[in-house]
Amino acid sequence: MTIENILLCPLGEGDGAEVLDIFNPYTTSGFAAYTDTPLPEDAALSFIQPSAGYPACMARTLDGGYAVGFGMLRPYSPLPAFSRTAELTMFLRDGWTGRGIGTLVLLHLAGEAVPMGITTILASISSLNPASIRFHQKNGFRECGRLEGVGEKFGRPFDVVYCQKELPPIS
Repeated sequence: MTIENILLCPLGEGDGAEVLDIFNPYTTSGFAAYTDTPLPEDAALSFIQPSAGYPACMARTLDGGYAVGFGMLRPYSPLPAFSRTAELTMFLRDGWTGRGIGTLVLLHLAGEAVPMGITTILASISSLNPASIRFHQKNGFRECGRLEGVGEKFGRPFDVVYCQKELPPIS
């Protein structure tokens, strides 16, 4: 399957079960998700709602609409001083990474963010997830901060690595 066979659809409240189906496996294996407990079904809405009014999409296969990933931006802070900054959440279904889908989702979100006046996207990544750090760096993010030893999952401490991508201002 190539990115030509992927359709990006708006992410909505009705996609909650599929979002959790993609996200929850990362809670019990690896360090992409910070929590080590799968989110219950009734948490789907609160997981998606912070992205209301911001770019958010579901990546689906063209043949059948199988959900293979999702991405969303949400406000970094409710304070007006930070209205040009958004925070990224993005997960791809296990087995669907390394195919260009993450880059496709990120480019889509960034493209929709620019007309909204968003000039900065932030990503918060576990230091024990080097593949995600490499992905973000490959896609124009740079490390801009690190909170050392603030997290722990599966008995292993980790840093929270903050990465930042600057978007072009509206011309």
